[in-house]
Amino acid sequence: MNRIWQRGLTTLILLTIFWVAVWAYFGAVWALAACAGCLFLVSLIQLDHLSRLFDWLAEPRVDAIPRGSGVWHQVFSRLRRVERKRGQELAELNSNLERLRDASEAMPYGVVILDLQNRIEWFNSTAAEHFGLNSQQDVGYCIGNLVRLPDFIVFLDAGKREPLVLRSARGAGLSLSVKLVAVGDRQKLLLSRDISQFELVDNMRRDFVANVSHELKTPLTVLSGFIETFEDLDFDAEQIRQYLGMMREQTSSMLRLVEDLLVLSALESADNSLREESVKLRALLDSIYQDALVLSAGRHAIVLNVESEANLLGNERELRSAFGNLVSNAIRYTPAAGKISLSWRVADGEGVFAVADTGIGIEQHHLPRVTERFYRVDRSRSRETGGTGLGLAIVKHVVSRHQAALEITSEPGKGSCFSVRFPRARLVELQPVAERLNPGVTKH
Repeated sequence: MNRIWQRGLTTLILLTIFWVAVWAYFGAVWALAACAGCLFLVSLIQLDHLSRLFDWLAEPRVDAIPRGSGVWHQVFSRLRRVERKRGQELAELNSNLERLRDASEAMPYGVVILDLQNRIEWFNSTAAEHFGLNSQQDVGYCIGNLVRLPDFIVFLDAGKREPLVLRSARGAGLSLSVKLVAVGDRQKLLLSRDISQFELVDNMRRDFVANVSHELKTPLTVLSGFIETFEDLDFDAEQIRQYLGMMREQTSSMLRLVEDLLVLSALESADNSLREESVKLRALLDSIYQDALVLSAGRHAIVLNVESEANLLGNERELRSAFGNLVSNAIRYTPAAGKISLSWRVADGEGVFAVADTGIGIEQHHLPRVTERFYRVDRSRSRETGGTGLGLAIVKHVVSRHQAALEITSEPGKGSCFSVRFPRARLVELQPVAERLNPGVTKH
């Protein structure tokens, strides 16, 4: 028996004893009167407690639950405990919802909750970005009316489980993979993922394979043609030497391409850590300068200016490859009698290696892409000069591995300047030539 019944029965027993006592001492009339008075008083008390309960129900708050006496004390105490427990459960539920909302916001996926009619019930910020939704206006609307793409509408109507690749109208180059998942019997979950970067990488892979195939096809076709010619015709010694020389050129072209591909692959490898040493820039640049003279074969005026004795902390082989590619590019794209300047100096605390030429120059819209693999401003000229299309891509990776920056300035018809700026932390034994009573070393 609970405490409410106990209190109720106790009150009735006490009232019965009181009524019997009045009956015994004062008679039936007074007993009935006393009983009526007690019932009236009890009724007033009950009505008062009921009134306070109804007032509280109109605006329920756990700190405003009324206090009562008798049975109502037990009722209000129980109500207070229930409300406190409900408040704790509600707070825990809100906390869980908040964590769920934070988790959904942290996800790289867009999440949209839809009803069976594809009306929006909720979405996270990523979905808002993917589909251009507004949390203040679009909840309750059919998502098909807000994202007006034919493929998407067909996808929604069909309820397909297979992901759909969608070119979003929200931004150029934005590609989404969207998937629809049933949640119970009344809701659906629309998931979206930005796959633009994956598609870009896939396109780059396809372009890479196509470019390598194209670069190898020409020399292989030439070699195949010579072999067939040798099989079908007879040649004298002079003709054989001539054809073998041409075959050697094609073989060298393929060999340079393979070597550049291997260098680029090594630079891009995550396992290939940078092996650093103090690189003697003067000796390195002297060697590159001599190679440039051989490559130019007297067709250009090549100048080397060394204005600082500072060495460089880095990998000598990688730096030789990067600097050599910049110089060979300048020679290939500078007409005969043009001038090419190589320089090393320290400016504003940074080491700067620069290659300037008076060549054909590059139009501005090509500059952001010249360091891409196989990107060519002029394909016919690149093939004539024997370039592989990977030189500047190698330069970009070497520069990045040395925390340096590549700056390119160019003007069509006037020439180009490629500068590599190394941070102060990579300069070693900084000692300007001027301090050694020699303002600079210039080689012509």
